[in-house]
Amino acid sequence: MTVATDHWVKPDPLSNPKSLERRFRARRFAQVAPLIEAALARRRHVEILDLGGTEAYWEIGADLLRRHAGRITVTLVNNEPAAEPRSAMFRSVDGNACDPALFEGRRFDLVHSNSVIEHVGDWDAMVAFSRTVHRLADRHFVQTPNYWFPLEPHFRVVGFQYLPLAVRAYLSRHFNLGFFPRAGSVEEAWSNVRDIRLLDRAMMRTLFPGSRIASERVAGLTKSIMAIRD
Repeated sequence: MTVATDHWVKPDPLSNPKSLERRFRARRFAQVAPLIEAALARRRHVEILDLGGTEAYWEIGADLLRRHAGRITVTLVNNEPAAEPRSAMFRSVDGNACDPALFEGRRFDLVHSNSVIEHVGDWDAMVAFSRTVHRLADRHFVQTPNYWFPLEPHFRVVGFQYLPLAVRAYLSRHFNLGFFPRAGSVEEAWSNVRDIRLLDRAMMRTLFPGSRIASERVAGLTKSIMAIRD
């Protein structure tokens, strides 16, 4: 927890190649790479759909992408303004991953999503998100932080997700927390804490019943959960 100041700067752990977050994501990418390689073994050119992704995230797979340059296209879908991709390998599309009409009639070789499903809304929205994943590709990789891991990954406060919503909103209103600066209003504080709903293993298994549910562990505890289907 950080006392609020007027000089808050949003943390960017991915900018540091030695950061823990960067190392976790690089290790996690070891689960993604075989899915891409399997698709490349069957097709000359593969299309990856990244729901809520960024071009910067894919730097963790730079070696694989360079090795298969010209054979991979990654379409990034976000419902907020996103920077135009620098590389011709990437496409940026404005869209909602819970929309049943998203890319209607199209198919991709892999649907990828990292730490997004916990942001989409209530359970019905999560179900809609999972249906999009299943509808648009046979292969998928969907990762989300584990509700039962002690450190809440967005606000960076131990046990934050277990506190009553009103207490979380109060803390958000008065402190800079993790990736969130101190909220400027009560409404913003409530929005910050209400719009993140962490999932557990049972919820992921329900949403992705045909997938392998894998765990990312730290000190013997499950830090995040991955639904993987090839």
